[in-house]
Amino acid sequence: MNTLSLPPGQQVLVTEFADDPVSAIEQHLRLVEQAPPDLAQLKPDEILVRIRSAAVAWVDLLMTSGQYQHMPEPPYTPGMEYSGDVLAVGSDVAPSQIAVGDRVFADFMQVGPRSYDGYQKASGYATYAVLPAHAAFRIPDGFSYDEACNLLGNYETAYHCLITRGQVQAGETVLITGASGSTGMAAVQVAKLLGATVIATGRSDEKLALVRDMGADHVVNTRAEEGNGVRRFRDEIKALTGGRGVDVVYDTVGGDTSLECLRAMAFGGRLLIVGWTSTPDVARGKGQRGAPNANQLPTNIIQMKSLTIMGSPAVIAVKQNPSLRPPRVAQILQWVTEGRIRPHISHRFPLPAFREAMLARWRGDVLGGCVLHP
Repeated sequence: MNTLSLPPGQQVLVTEFADDPVSAIEQHLRLVEQAPPDLAQLKPDEILVRIRSAAVAWVDLLMTSGQYQHMPEPPYTPGMEYSGDVLAVGSDVAPSQIAVGDRVFADFMQVGPRSYDGYQKASGYATYAVLPAHAAFRIPDGFSYDEACNLLGNYETAYHCLITRGQVQAGETVLITGASGSTGMAAVQVAKLLGATVIATGRSDEKLALVRDMGADHVVNTRAEEGNGVRRFRDEIKALTGGRGVDVVYDTVGGDTSLECLRAMAFGGRLLIVGWTSTPDVARGKGQRGAPNANQLPTNIIQMKSLTIMGSPAVIAVKQNPSLRPPRVAQILQWVTEGRIRPHISHRFPLPAFREAMLARWRGDVLGGCVLHP
């Protein structure tokens, strides 16, 4: 019999959807006591994890207002990706799979608010999580808790977009927008592993200097001299490519940035739609459906430059075709083992400072990853 005695913990709750993420963070999120899990109720295939680190992702923010395509039902706890220590295991969990004392990270597609089935409540902004053993991975040697909880979501996105969808080849030139973000930094590393020349864009010289250190061949600041707009940068991209333009665009930003990217592409280029961080209000708030502010692209440019525009949803694609996932997860873990990829974490907060952490992500203060420590 397991005699482990656990103290109460804490967890963040989203009590209802708001008009936008900032309103949700300020008005509809609260820190409450989390009752310790009842070990007598632990199922044979489950494990209990004491959470040490939880990623603060852009998607976590959009979920709070119901402006993301996947909506957990409030009240719910945010935190798609997290890592921690195994405190207890069910009777059917073999030590070779997961053992008490192991450092693990959770599979965000199987548990937490982004998952589809029975473990949506097993989220990261909390002290404890109970999840099935098959939804946890051992943290690789040399990886921290912070790095582990910023691994799968970011690098699976980069893999799916650049490899599965974009079919990037060695010698091609890839333009990565929002390159100082978590998926942007992952894309820089993956594109370089594929043998591509990487041009990275962003809105801060300081951030772009770090992106260059992460492997980008060229960096371009796209911020307009006045205001928060996007300056004309197509000529700079053309100059860096000998007048030809880029073969592939990995676009996390959307809006005016996408329009400028189209004009910087080579004939026959591929635009990978990864996200739209510059226009987070494309959908209605409070979980209402519809997209009254949806981004639009000029069909005349797409036609005359023979461009291919690809939606690249890494999670939804797996829902449609589960066979896509095993090879990409295996490749990512192999790259980790070989020391070829590593997330960058710029911001760390204790769990009670969850509002500060989420607003730092919203404002764009973060370079790469941001984490909460429960």
